[in-house]
Amino acid sequence: MMRTDEDRQHQEELSSALVSHSVPNCSVTLDIKEHSHHSSRPEVDVLICGFNLSKLSRNQQFSVSVFGIFVAYLFYGALQESIFRDNDIQPHSAFLTLFQFFIYAILSYSELWLQEISLKRGLFRHYFLLALLTVGTIAFSNASITYLNYPTQVIFKSCKMIPVLIGGVLLQRKSYNALEVTAVLVMTVGLISFTLVDVSVQPSFTFFGLVLVSLALCCDGALGNYQELVMRKLRCCNTELLFYSYTIGFVVLLCGIMMSGQFLSSVRYCAEHPGKIFGHGLVFSICGYFGLHFVLCLVQSHGALTAVTVTTFRKAVTMILSFILFDKPFAMGYVWSALLVVFGLYLNLYSKHRQSWDNYVRQQLYRFGIIKCPLPAVLPL
Repeated sequence: MMRTDEDRQHQEELSSALVSHSVPNCSVTLDIKEHSHHSSRPEVDVLICGFNLSKLSRNQQFSVSVFGIFVAYLFYGALQESIFRDNDIQPHSAFLTLFQFFIYAILSYSELWLQEISLKRGLFRHYFLLALLTVGTIAFSNASITYLNYPTQVIFKSCKMIPVLIGGVLLQRKSYNALEVTAVLVMTVGLISFTLVDVSVQPSFTFFGLVLVSLALCCDGALGNYQELVMRKLRCCNTELLFYSYTIGFVVLLCGIMMSGQFLSSVRYCAEHPGKIFGHGLVFSICGYFGLHFVLCLVQSHGALTAVTVTTFRKAVTMILSFILFDKPFAMGYVWSALLVVFGLYLNLYSKHRQSWDNYVRQQLYRFGIIKCPLPAVLPL
C-alpha cells in the first residue's frame, strides 16, 4: 500500500526532540517523540529499510537496533580510516566520495521502491542546496582523515550541536536557552582540550585537517537546519531527501572531478586497486547507510536518550578500536577531553527533556523513601 500524507503527519506528530544523526557524515533529520506506552494514539510502524519490526517486542527491537548500530558503524569507522588514511589515496578522495554517493543513491532509490513511496517534485533549488551541503559534509570529512587523527575527527563530528546552534540562530532565527548555550560552551572546551592533546602527542599533526573537519561540521550543521526547513515546506520523508541529496550530489561531484582533470587518473588508480577501492568502498558505504536506519529505529522505539547513550558508547568503542588497530600515540588527556564533550551532549539533551527527566528522578527518589512527595511543592509558572 502507498504511504499516505496522513501517515507521515502522524510520524511527525510523534516528535518532541529533533534527533539528527550522521549517516556517513551526513545529517538526516527525523522527528521522534518520547511517548508513553499508555498513549491513546496507535503506534507508528518501526521500519528498517522497508522491514517492519513492530511485531517484535521492545526488548527485541532494542537488541536488533543496538546490534545493527555496533556492527554497521564499527565496520564503517574501521574501513573509513583504513581507506582514507592512505597517503596514496589523498589525490583520489573525491572520486571515492563519488563512488560513495553512487551507492547511497542506489540504496535510497531501492528503499523508496520497496516501500512504494512516490517521489514528490519540489523546487529544484531546495534539493540542489541540500546536495551541495551533503557533498561538503561527506567530502570534507573523508578528506580530513588523511591529515587528522581519526579519534579527533570522531570527537569533532560529535559536536554537531555547535554549528547547529549557530545555524539555527542565523538561518531560522531561533533562540536557545541557557542550558543549550552552556552545553555548546562545554563541548567547545572539550574540543579545544582534545586538539591540544593531539598537538602534543601527534608528530604529524596538521591544522589543515582541523580546517577540513570544521568545514564538514559547518556543512553538517547547516544541512540539519535546512533539512528541517525543506521537510516542513515540502512535506517529504527522510528517504526522499536522501535520494535527491545523493543523486544530485553525485552529478555535482562528477562535474567537479571532471573539471579538475582528476577523473581519468582516479579511474586508473581504482583500476589498479579494485579490491581496496570498490570492495572495501562498497562495504564501507553499505555499512554507513544501514547504520543510520538502525539508529532511527532505536530513536523511534526507545527515544532520544537511549539512542544518544548507545551512539555515544559506540563512538567510544570506535575510538578505542582505532588506537588498537592503527598505530598511534595515546594520552590520558584524550579521555578527560572526551568526557567533557559527552557531558556537553547530555547537558544539551537534558535541556530538551528537563521536565520529564526531573519528574523521573523525583519518582525514583520517592520510591526509595529519600523524599516524601514525588511532585514539586510549587509548580513553576
